[in-house]
Amino acid sequence: MTTVQRRRLGVRRAPSRRSRVRRSRPRLPRVRLRIVAAIVAVLVFLGGAWLWLRDSSLVAVRRVTVTGVSGPDASQIRSVLIATALDMTTLDVQMSQLNTVVAPYPVVKALSVSTQFPHGMRIRVTEQVPVAIVVAGTIRTAVAADGTLLRAASVTASLPTVAVPVEPGGTRLTGPTLGVVRLLGAAPYALLAKVQAASVDPDHGLVAQMRNGPSIYFGGGGEAAQKWMAAALVMGDPGSAGASYIDVTDPRRPAAGAGKGGG
Repeated sequence: MTTVQRRRLGVRRAPSRRSRVRRSRPRLPRVRLRIVAAIVAVLVFLGGAWLWLRDSSLVAVRRVTVTGVSGPDASQIRSVLIATALDMTTLDVQMSQLNTVVAPYPVVKALSVSTQFPHGMRIRVTEQVPVAIVVAGTIRTAVAADGTLLRAASVTASLPTVAVPVEPGGTRLTGPTLGVVRLLGAAPYALLAKVQAASVDPDHGLVAQMRNGPSIYFGGGGEAAQKWMAAALVMGDPGSAGASYIDVTDPRRPAAGAGKGGG
């Protein structure tokens, strides 16, 4: 059948194989490609603008407030923090730099920073809290619960003492004395104020001597919080009045008695 005959009879010619292949591959409209390209361009522009703004003078730190710091080193700590912060922006706070400049001051436990856009920064200093006084002859040094020696901190008579043969070196305690200080750090504040001294005893392990009260035998340093709670309950019991010792080696079975007590 000729082409003219097909047209007269209304017979349409079957599409060729090449036409079928072309129809099976729909192309992404150019308009859609342009939209995608525009979005990418906008994102790149915004990213670059953010990087520029983050470190620009438009958001430079110009006002710094430092709170929470006290003691003999307070002015130096404030100075190094302020000087370091003034080299930053409110959109790019470098905590590592701030922590580095206060590293020489053991009294600083942690820093927290908040910013007031566009030029303000507030730095809150959390200080180490002394829990005891390490005594080596006539030298008395405050110490924090983690064993950090607070040589610049004020020494008060209300803190319990921990006697050592020689003045500790470095910035932290080590060995058995560290265990004694950690025990004191686990004490409730109200109870810590009633402790006169703490030490390591060959028969009873860690021992805390209460002011005008009994000795408390703790044994090892484990379950320190539970042992302090057990000791407080025994001391609050009228039946333990006049006891010379309270044994909380096992906090579930505390005991009170007279004399030195058993090992």
